[in-house]
Amino acid sequence: MKINMPQGAKYIIEQLNNQGFEAYIVGGCVRDSILGRKPSDWDITTSARPEQIKEIFGRTVDTGIEHGTVTVIVDKYHAGNAHAVDTTASDKTIPDTEVPYTFEVTTYRVDGEYRDHRRPASVEFTASLEEDLKRRDFTINAMAYNDTKGVVDIFGGIQDLESGIIRAVGKASDRFDEDALRILRAERFAAQLGFDIDEDTKKAMSKQAEFLRDISAERIQVELTKLIMSDNPGRLAEAYELGLTRIILPEFDVMMETEQNNPYHMYTVGMHTIKVLENIPSDMVLRYSALLHDIGKPATRTTDEKGIDHFNGHPRKSGEMARTILRRLKLDNNTIDRTCRLVSNHDYGIGGISENGFRRFLSRLGIENFRDLMTLKEADVAGQSKYRLDYRLTLLNRMNSYYEKIVANNYCLTIRELAIDGSYLINNMGMKPGKELGDVLKYLLERVLDEPECNTVEQLTELVKEKLRIK
Repeated sequence: MKINMPQGAKYIIEQLNNQGFEAYIVGGCVRDSILGRKPSDWDITTSARPEQIKEIFGRTVDTGIEHGTVTVIVDKYHAGNAHAVDTTASDKTIPDTEVPYTFEVTTYRVDGEYRDHRRPASVEFTASLEEDLKRRDFTINAMAYNDTKGVVDIFGGIQDLESGIIRAVGKASDRFDEDALRILRAERFAAQLGFDIDEDTKKAMSKQAEFLRDISAERIQVELTKLIMSDNPGRLAEAYELGLTRIILPEFDVMMETEQNNPYHMYTVGMHTIKVLENIPSDMVLRYSALLHDIGKPATRTTDEKGIDHFNGHPRKSGEMARTILRRLKLDNNTIDRTCRLVSNHDYGIGGISENGFRRFLSRLGIENFRDLMTLKEADVAGQSKYRLDYRLTLLNRMNSYYEKIVANNYCLTIRELAIDGSYLINNMGMKPGKELGDVLKYLLERVLDEPECNTVEQLTELVKEKLRIK
């Protein structure tokens, strides 16, 4: 089997080989190449020690030298750019204008004792590729390759790729005891690749799920995001069944266990959420909005005398809970704000929509968020029952129609879009900066939202005179 690796990786391997060291590309890049996918990173493993790597290559960065990792910077010439200038005399002379190519090069190693399910207390360098591959998480990630030896597959990674199986290297419980994040990574890889998880590996995942409590929120968030952003976000249901979400997202477990005895629904809150995730595009804000849009339903559930469940006020509650959860997961503020805005407004219009009311709603929502909101609403409907489906689709069409009219007519929705501003009021109407001026602008926006055609200098001036009783 031949893997077409980047010229820069070939160059590094050749240079290490020329100095008497073994070197291979390793891990995900080998896996993805065999699957015909484009690798995002090309990592290299070698028998050379970090100080030896640094001696061979002129430009390096001590990325994680205590764990044997050195980043090697390869100039354009050695990376395969035929038009670049040869800088073999000294890599340190590469002009600043050159765009370098970087590769992480890590010494074969054996990890020491793991004490906290996160990282080894120490690492020991080794001359054995097999010993290095033994410490890796899954068979499909424990393969190495170079053009001379071909694929080195000691643990059956190729067979597992062909069978579509995620299997831990060696004893699964040992691998998860070393780094508990691997428990969640197994589910993430299964979601990304569309694979099944080996039964022994699943048993260990379930048994040791509690170890995920020792993993930082940032690391949990990276894996959870990759899982729900994958082509198979519904694998979150298996994460629930194995007890993973009980640790990383306990609110989801409550959703999975909350029935919806309501004609509009046919699933539990959690399974409805899974359906919405599966029907929404793979965008980070949209996927998190889908995941959390009904997170507040269990807390707002009431049952009437007919046995029908109601969830009044759940969008607001969901928005509040979503903010708490996303902060806990350490997402960035922009993602949090956009997601919570969609979650809090996802049920707008369910009781009917007027054109004036829609303009006011869009003013509060922000017109830039409307398309994302509609995408969420459409996915939400796709995860519900067929009860009164025509009515719900009619409401969505009406909202789209109102939106198109607003865009076509360039209707004003914000104070900054008014035909007159604060400076006009000060310079032409004798007003002074302060609260009263702000109140007048808010008043004008309210009038314009009711009557879009009155957003002209002349009409707004008359409205100000009327409000201030100016003759």
